[in-house]
Amino acid sequence: MSKDTAVYTHGHHESVLRSHTWRTAANSAGYLIGSLTPGLTVLDVGCGPGTITADLAALVPEGHVTGVDRAPGIVARARATAAERGLTNTDFAVADVQDLDFPDDSFDVVHAHQVLQHVGDPVRALAEMRRVTRPGGLVAVRDADYAAMVWHPRVPGLDDWLDLYERVARAGGGEPDAGRRLRSWALAAGFTEVTATADTWCFATEEERAWWGGLWADRTVASSYADQALAGGHADRAGLQRVAEAWRQWSAAPDGWFAVLHGELLCRA
Repeated sequence: MSKDTAVYTHGHHESVLRSHTWRTAANSAGYLIGSLTPGLTVLDVGCGPGTITADLAALVPEGHVTGVDRAPGIVARARATAAERGLTNTDFAVADVQDLDFPDDSFDVVHAHQVLQHVGDPVRALAEMRRVTRPGGLVAVRDADYAAMVWHPRVPGLDDWLDLYERVARAGGGEPDAGRRLRSWALAAGFTEVTATADTWCFATEEERAWWGGLWADRTVASSYADQALAGGHADRAGLQRVAEAWRQWSAAPDGWFAVLHGELLCRA
């Protein structure tokens, strides 16, 4: 696979959107919120169904937020999310982070959540984000780190899940352990003022376990990720079913606990 190209591992199956529509600025962009003020112009790269985008728009009244994604269908979904919330300071477009169709110095803030792990050339993507950011503005990126995810109880099938997911993601041109690499990529992209932090999602209550384990069980057998696992010879149907059952077993454990580590950066343009 070309370095410039990567397959979006997850696709937009209902089990994926179940997770993406749960995301908010509070639970996914807390490191950025304190830097947002009324009147700013923001670009939200890889906006997905637009829940974070809409939150950002509410945080910059008198400003404007543009959401972009590579998938036309999901851009339409994001546009509908903003309309449902009655927001008038948003617009949406189809775009590729590695080749953004905006002039230099267009935005005060450029934000990307869980994007760089799915990009063939994340350094080029960060350089493009920097290009469209005004001097003195911010590029804010946050990505999970799959190898750093931890859970209890140690259901054996979840070790198989992690190994399988990382193989499928890398075969598609992505880097699932992006969180630990963000600072390195930003420096390579030419940023000199970089603030690096980390944060987590944690799923431990009965409701949280059922939701998180359920969406991953469904994603393992029914999403684009499942199709890629099969097409690439990384697993067979029986193997995917075993991994899905491991997720259900973990969900049912009364002492179950799962943490997702994220790397985060605020980069001054």
